[in-house]
Amino acid sequence: MVAMSRAQRADLARQARDIRRTCVDQGLGPRQMAEVIVQQLPDILPLEARRLARGWSRPQAVDELLALYEADGRPAPAVNGVMLCRWEHGAVAISADYEHMLCRLYDMAPHELHPGAPIETPQRPKSVTHSNGAVTLHGESHADEGTDDPMRRRTLLTAAGLSIPLSLLSRFNDALAVPVQPASPAEPAQIARMLRQARQQFDTSDLATLIATLPGLLASARETAERAQTPAGWALVSASYNLATDTLNKVGSKDSARITAERALLYADRSADPVAKAASTRALGMMLRIQGRPDLAATVMSRGVDQLTATGLRTTAQADMHLRLLCARAYTHAWGGDESRALEGIAEAEQAAARIPAMAPTAVPFATLYRANIAYALGDPRTALHAARDLRDGMYPTPERRGRLHTDLARFYWQWGKPEETTAALLTAHCHAPSEVLDRPSIRRIANELVERHPRVAGARHLARAISRPQALPTV
Repeated sequence: MVAMSRAQRADLARQARDIRRTCVDQGLGPRQMAEVIVQQLPDILPLEARRLARGWSRPQAVDELLALYEADGRPAPAVNGVMLCRWEHGAVAISADYEHMLCRLYDMAPHELHPGAPIETPQRPKSVTHSNGAVTLHGESHADEGTDDPMRRRTLLTAAGLSIPLSLLSRFNDALAVPVQPASPAEPAQIARMLRQARQQFDTSDLATLIATLPGLLASARETAERAQTPAGWALVSASYNLATDTLNKVGSKDSARITAERALLYADRSADPVAKAASTRALGMMLRIQGRPDLAATVMSRGVDQLTATGLRTTAQADMHLRLLCARAYTHAWGGDESRALEGIAEAEQAAARIPAMAPTAVPFATLYRANIAYALGDPRTALHAARDLRDGMYPTPERRGRLHTDLARFYWQWGKPEETTAALLTAHCHAPSEVLDRPSIRRIANELVERHPRVAGARHLARAISRPQALPTV
């Protein structure tokens, strides 16, 4: 540990308190707060970060520690703030008994007390080595239809330098609690037009502008539906909330995305539209998977599949949503560790994609990329890259989808330990849709780690410049 003056220590503690206040505003728990503190203030060791994340002074922490001994019926040891200070700064070793009690106090594993150790959460995935040498992390989950780790979901909004202003997310969260008032009454046709514009912002990965406009869209859609009381109006409200779920999930705002997913399903039920209900079950199932409940997520998605199947899939919209649900359910099985059901599910989806000629040009590449992501989720990046070998930019109609193709390829290469290929894929993704690299926490984490660990890889300097360049803020 580098020697520091008392003033420098006090300044670090002040910065840690500021970080904690920001984390509290975002709804993070002590574990995630401690991780942010360690990431942003590397001179603070894990033990001290745990205390600061709880907002405790050293005397308070000592009192809490002594209370544990008392609860166990054991005599109180001669622990004081000076001893705790030395432990926190790594100046003296911690005895086995004190280490055990500190781990109980802060709900941490023994190895996490030591500098450089990762701060774990209850959902931290377990590594499993496969016969092909690949390593997968079972229990990990991803943010959108194929990315993102819940352990870091909100942490990275602060720690990774994402370009979405926190003020926008805070404003959106406030609007979920207290909806904004529409400027003027709108007709259903106007709501449909606003929704199309919002979807275009999503398709072009203009995420900051979209997050800024979503509260107004949700409020207007809801007010119009309340006034009209028609199934089509409720379907528009549900679709608006589904778009909000996909957007918030993409940028790592998981708690808010879970709220919007549940509201989407409620309004879809009022619409009685099978496509709206299926879209909402997909969104809710996605959030359940991310929150570590893959079995329940698959059950929710299966309900949507059954409801759509009962329609006979007579329209393109029904067939398209049926395909999306089949893919999402298969991917959910993969993250739940059920390889056989995942592979059976994606095979069923591929058959559905090829069944309707009008859908095939876009549906087949959609299902193929899901097959690749399932292999990735199962810890087999070589198979993932093989599955994606024939996919090309022209197969995807929007910048967001083209960006997603290359961020997925980047994840496969990164899992395989190929930093140069990862860099090239991230740069291509950034060219198509900068927000896919800058604003998705799992992808931004890969980019950050890559330029830090492999600064001399071809393209790394270019990537470092790309992720450090701020984007313009929305003007809505």
